[in-house]
Amino acid sequence: MPDPATPDASELDADPLAPLDTAPVGSHRGAFGDFGGTSSGLIDRAFREQIVLVGVTRPPATEDDTERHLDELALLVDTAGADAVARVVQRRAHPDPATFIGTGKVEELRGLCEQLDADTVVFDDELSPAQQRNLEKALGRTAIDRTAVILDIFGQNAHSQEGKAQVELAQIRYRLPRLRGRGKQLSQQRGGIGARQGGGETQLEIDRRRLVRRMHKLEAELRGVSRVRRTQAKARQRSRLHTVAIVGYTNAGKSTLLNRLTDAGVLVEDRLFATLDATTRRLQLPGGEAVLVTDTVGFITKLPHQLVEAFKSTLEIVVEADLLVHVVDGSAADPDEHIDAVNAVLDEIGAGRVPQLLVANKRDLDPSAADHLVGLRPGAVAISAATGDGVDLLLRTIGDRLRGLSSVVELRVPFDRGDVLASLHREGEVLETTSDGNGMRVRARLDRAGAHRLQEFVVDPVLIDETSRR
Repeated sequence: MPDPATPDASELDADPLAPLDTAPVGSHRGAFGDFGGTSSGLIDRAFREQIVLVGVTRPPATEDDTERHLDELALLVDTAGADAVARVVQRRAHPDPATFIGTGKVEELRGLCEQLDADTVVFDDELSPAQQRNLEKALGRTAIDRTAVILDIFGQNAHSQEGKAQVELAQIRYRLPRLRGRGKQLSQQRGGIGARQGGGETQLEIDRRRLVRRMHKLEAELRGVSRVRRTQAKARQRSRLHTVAIVGYTNAGKSTLLNRLTDAGVLVEDRLFATLDATTRRLQLPGGEAVLVTDTVGFITKLPHQLVEAFKSTLEIVVEADLLVHVVDGSAADPDEHIDAVNAVLDEIGAGRVPQLLVANKRDLDPSAADHLVGLRPGAVAISAATGDGVDLLLRTIGDRLRGLSSVVELRVPFDRGDVLASLHREGEVLETTSDGNGMRVRARLDRAGAHRLQEFVVDPVLIDETSRR
């Protein structure tokens, strides 16, 4: 008699992200979520689905805020490979515990879906597993939320092994609480003789166990990646190169800016989440110093917590950066909301205290809006990464910000210590050089680690103490 606790070959070979449920009898066709056919992700693009969007306005948000979020959700749905054909909006003080929207609105939504022959309903807010089940039962078609759409888009655009592992981990964390049983006919046989020992292992338990096993494996892989990144970070620290991370809202032009600065050749497309994998390149600033610039994954309003958790190994680059270049779409309808969304994620990952340089991009599309945004934030820079307008000013500003993180020290270097002079030029900025009978007197701008390493050549020890307190 087989042991119910021992997985069989079919279980071990199963795709952990394949749909785990069968559609209820009489349900509408569909490819999103659990109602679709075989898929390696959350959405199967066998055809362009017809999608109805649902938004709920809750205080202090306004109806304009809801419409703007639904506009962005429509872009997400299009990126995922479907078409938004209608939208339903409701104002509520609190979500309904059972269906998120009220029962009357559910009936209205069902009638609209039947009239339009819609395949799927997508909510702008996250649904609980119970709300999702109740809605699918009442509507007779798949009901998912913004989180599921974003997870699927990430699944399409992840290309590196690390990116694929991060996205798969996020998808599993999202799906685990949403597993449903397939019925007694798919359960294993009873665990003992007769009926006295109770029923055997259900398909739900098998599905849950293999997903948990896969999740633990992915977590172990990403911990290994995190260790490699920490080792790489130590190597960068030894090289004394400053690190600059480009962050911002999705489709703000981060990859275009990296290509403009370094000829990195990163994929650039006018769509949400076109690139997910971090890319680092070396950049020579106008002052002569070299820095490492990294393009990171884009953020978005209501970014799924599962993705933030899964991408922590990648986002460590942001936490450890010396400066964040925060790219904002200066032509966006509400750039302030984009800025707040990015800052919220930065606070969540522990990067809220890293110095920022705000950059209003896409000045070529709307010069007045970009200049107005910069005018409200002293120190910000308006550019067009596509045309190169303002990029020279941006480079000078980056250099000034990084130099502001260091201190000026005066050193006396013996004539026979050319290695020290070379190190000063390599690690910092040499401001002035004079000679006397004892050697070369050099005024240079160094960070704390560089100043302490060359402490024996420093003329004024007080400058070292000031550097230490930074």
